[in-house]
Amino acid sequence: MQSSQFNGSTTLITGGAGFIGSALCDRLTAESAAVHTVSRRPAGPPAAQRHWSVDLTDAAAVAQLIAAVKPDYVFHLASHVWGAPDLKHLLPSFHSNLHTTVNLFHELAETGCKRVITTGSLVEPDPGSGQLVPSAPYAAAKWASAGYARMCHALYGLPVSIARVFMVYGPAQQDESKLVPYTIRCLQRGEVPKITSGRHVYDWVYVEDVVDGLLKIAAATDMGGQSVDIGTGIQTSTADLVDTLCELMAATQRPAYGALADRPLEPVRVADTARAFAQIGYRPRVSLRDGLHRTIDWYNSHPAAGETVNA
Repeated sequence: MQSSQFNGSTTLITGGAGFIGSALCDRLTAESAAVHTVSRRPAGPPAAQRHWSVDLTDAAAVAQLIAAVKPDYVFHLASHVWGAPDLKHLLPSFHSNLHTTVNLFHELAETGCKRVITTGSLVEPDPGSGQLVPSAPYAAAKWASAGYARMCHALYGLPVSIARVFMVYGPAQQDESKLVPYTIRCLQRGEVPKITSGRHVYDWVYVEDVVDGLLKIAAATDMGGQSVDIGTGIQTSTADLVDTLCELMAATQRPAYGALADRPLEPVRVADTARAFAQIGYRPRVSLRDGLHRTIDWYNSHPAAGETVNA
């Protein structure tokens, strides 16, 4: 179904040089889509037909980009992905997560396209649970972006859907500020990973399952203005995940739990996979243990710069 849906289409991926964007670019290229990527970076993923180095906070530049690409599908993944509550993330979260989104929606509402997929987050406030205060600037910006998506669909007919993506991990996630690559690289170097208390639970989802979910949302009908949870429906504590990495890597050093402070107001969320299946037929396929095994294999075959790994 997905091959016939995307074959010959023109697709734009914002944040296409990033972790999820690169994986999505690979899949869409394999399905014979003409994939354009855009970010502030000078280069994009190798699979992209063309990469555009554009600042999406510049409304005029966004208008020129959309006019040049004329996309059928837009996957808006560009984001300032720091979930910490520090004040230094306030302005970057606003500009990268909300300002860019409004510019993109405005232009696409005027020019039209088949489908826009924007990414939400598990840390958005959930009024149903009674939590109305965002836990960080990132959460606030994502919450506001989802509101703009629903408004633009209702008022202007923008065919936009929100992919509420949970904790993504997998091969080629290079950012060592993220738990999985940080822990793996520490263990490879023989260092002790410094971790929070380890008690908080998250819904961890493998990157290829996220790509599956994004494509299923884009291929579905009657999804305008709706949110879809892209996760596994399984909660795993930080300690259980890190301990599993240590086991799979036969590490002799033990993590230093409690070395870092837990984040305040951190929400506990799990994906509603039954609803996601009813909406778009999405089911995650990769178990956490299998996904971590595949991820470790990738890091073992891709040593950090200046390092060698005895796998």
